[in-house]
Amino acid sequence: MDMNLSANEAERALRQQFSILVVDDEPGMVSFLQRALTQRYGKVDSGNSVEAAAPLLRRQLYDLIILDISLPGISGIDWLHELRHEGYAGDVVLITAYADLDTAIDALRGGAADFLLKPFSVAQMLNSVERCFERSRLRRENFVLRREIEERSTAVDGVICQSSLMLSICDRLRRIPPTPATVLINGESGTGKEVAARALHRMSPRVGGPFAPVNCAAISAELIESELFGHVKGAYTGAQQSREGLFYYARGGTLFLDEISELPLAAQAKLLRALEERRIRPVGSEQEIAVDVRVIAATNRDLKAEVAAQRFRPDLYYRLQVLEVTLPPLGERVDDIPLLVDHFMGQLAPALGVPPLALDPRTLARLADYDWPGNVRELRNLVERSLILGWFDIGPEPEIGVTATPASDETLAAVEKRHILAVLAACDGNKSEAGRRLGISRKTMDRKCQAWGM
Repeated sequence: MDMNLSANEAERALRQQFSILVVDDEPGMVSFLQRALTQRYGKVDSGNSVEAAAPLLRRQLYDLIILDISLPGISGIDWLHELRHEGYAGDVVLITAYADLDTAIDALRGGAADFLLKPFSVAQMLNSVERCFERSRLRRENFVLRREIEERSTAVDGVICQSSLMLSICDRLRRIPPTPATVLINGESGTGKEVAARALHRMSPRVGGPFAPVNCAAISAELIESELFGHVKGAYTGAQQSREGLFYYARGGTLFLDEISELPLAAQAKLLRALEERRIRPVGSEQEIAVDVRVIAATNRDLKAEVAAQRFRPDLYYRLQVLEVTLPPLGERVDDIPLLVDHFMGQLAPALGVPPLALDPRTLARLADYDWPGNVRELRNLVERSLILGWFDIGPEPEIGVTATPASDETLAAVEKRHILAVLAACDGNKSEAGRRLGISRKTMDRKCQAWGM
């Protein structure tokens, strides 16, 4: 794939999604601006007064408003102050044929992005709008970046493998990116579902857009809809200002919904509608926003079983299952362990300021015999811990065999319970620490302990 071509296509796609509302009572000025702007940006609507433009803004979230100061009825300056008070976060460019210093100061205090005096040239207007477009893109990228830093996983930046099983899965992954379809990635905790999602994003035409990850299990049921779809000021207690959601910020890119099985049923209904109509409605808002987002979902649970238990909507399950990929546990791809250890060591040793460790055949054999309940994430944690200690901290040799191989009359569930409780005991009952060592979430730990009557 030509990465430059993909970046150019992504840039054009972002411009096509950039929406502008022109508010001016002069038909000639409106016509002039629409002709100049529609050649470069996707959506340009207009109104000849604040009273005519306000309903448009309630139905559509515009990235930029070009607003004449002298309007019949409510003035542009007054509406600017009102918009900022209501929480409108987009840019506003004020235009006027009559300006003085006091007006310019009032405009800047009101949060105007620019102030243009009529008559202005096409170049002047395009330069002003382009600056607003770049600010909008930077706001979105910074928002997604902050989210990514907050939720950064311990997984590697790329699919590291050499086993025939994983190579066949990588071949399947390579066939998916050109399509716009939704993808569902299955796999145990720590198998690298986010790594696969990032790989799909990097190989897709959306590579120039943002990759926005969100862990559905890490956000309370009360806030998950706001996180995904945004909210308006006053939508709920504590909503002191309007905020766009991840669907809005991920426009032109990829939204990764990890642990999708934890999404509440009410949010599942809104997600299904967003996937089908490519439009979202922020919490507490009357307006719908068009979004162009590729959704990749991931789960470590059996969604068919969740559907049967009426905890997951069947229509959403089938909508997500358009393209499905299942990542195997590390125990089924032991041929990848040497490559993964070498990768982690090369990544972590310089960061820790320690020399890499020698990987002898005896150590490799012990690594291959271990069960790896935390999968690749647990392997990375082991490499990090071993580098700090100066030796491979796999534990006493006999214990690995015992942990990995259940007795003939012992079920896999019993082995899992015994192993988790042993780790929990070693952590003095600290579920968060035990979950970190096992490579599973605190919520999963709570659920398992509750199932065991603890």
